[in-house]
Amino acid sequence: MNNIAIFASGSGTNAQRLIEHFSPITDTNISILLTNKRDAGVIERAKKLGVPVRIFDREEFYYSENIVSFLQNGGIDWLILAGFLWLIPSNLLKIFPKRIVNIHPALLPKYGGKGMYGMNVHRAVIDAGEKESGITIHYVDGEYDRGSIIFQAACPVEKGDTPEILAARIHELEYKYFPTVMEDLILGK
Repeated sequence: MNNIAIFASGSGTNAQRLIEHFSPITDTNISILLTNKRDAGVIERAKKLGVPVRIFDREEFYYSENIVSFLQNGGIDWLILAGFLWLIPSNLLKIFPKRIVNIHPALLPKYGGKGMYGMNVHRAVIDAGEKESGITIHYVDGEYDRGSIIFQAACPVEKGDTPEILAARIHELEYKYFPTVMEDLILGK
């Protein structure tokens, strides 16, 4: 059994799709959703789908072994970041080498790094006059958006696109590819 923990901070649409995707797969289990925001929309989505939620703060995440111990005691094998914005601390990276994966709403290495998330990314892509954008699924290392790339998918940036229009196109790619790429990676397909 592959036990998965999802880390998320936002509305949770990607987390929801991951939970729904993995629920019928017998050798995987979304065991827990962890969040650093008490009012994140992802909490209600997870609860409705029967996934337990654990909320933590910066102190617990960065300056204690509580999260590492919690994940180890829960038999967690994989960490999936689905809209989680904090840098992953070294104690987690050490325990889960090549088993922490993130999705980024741009074609890395462009438009990555601290502060490059959500509309900030889409605005930067449009302002730079890029002809395409997309998603990058990558391993997590000690820097924002620098881990080895697992998968990318592109879409056009069209004349007249606003950050919101581009975001909708990027979300379609995320919803289409993120669950299946994660399944293939986790199950060694």
